[in-house]
Amino acid sequence: IGDRDYVLEYPIHADYALIKAERADRWGNLVYRKSARNFGPIMASAARCAVVQVRETVELGALDPESIVTPGIFVKRVVRVAPSMRKAA
Repeated sequence: IGDRDYVLEYPIHADYALIKAERADRWGNLVYRKSARNFGPIMASAARCAVVQVRETVELGALDPESIVTPGIFVKRVVRVAPSMRKAA
C-alpha cells in the first residue's frame, strides 16, 4: 500500500479444542473459573469442534446470562467429570 511493505498473517484454525470450564448447560453455554476464561472462549471460537470438560452441568436457565462467557454455538461436546474422577492435588 503506497510505498510501504506489509506482512499478512492468516489465523490458525484448529480441528479440536480441549477446554476446561466450571459449569455448562445442555446447550453448551459456559461459565469459567479464574484464569480459564483467558483462552477458553478464543479457542472455542477458533476450533471446528470444541470439547469442554466441566465440573457441573446445570439445567437450562440456571446460568445467569451475564456470567456466560462462551455461548453454546461454539461448543460441540460437553463432558462432565465428577469430583471423584479428578486427580487429588
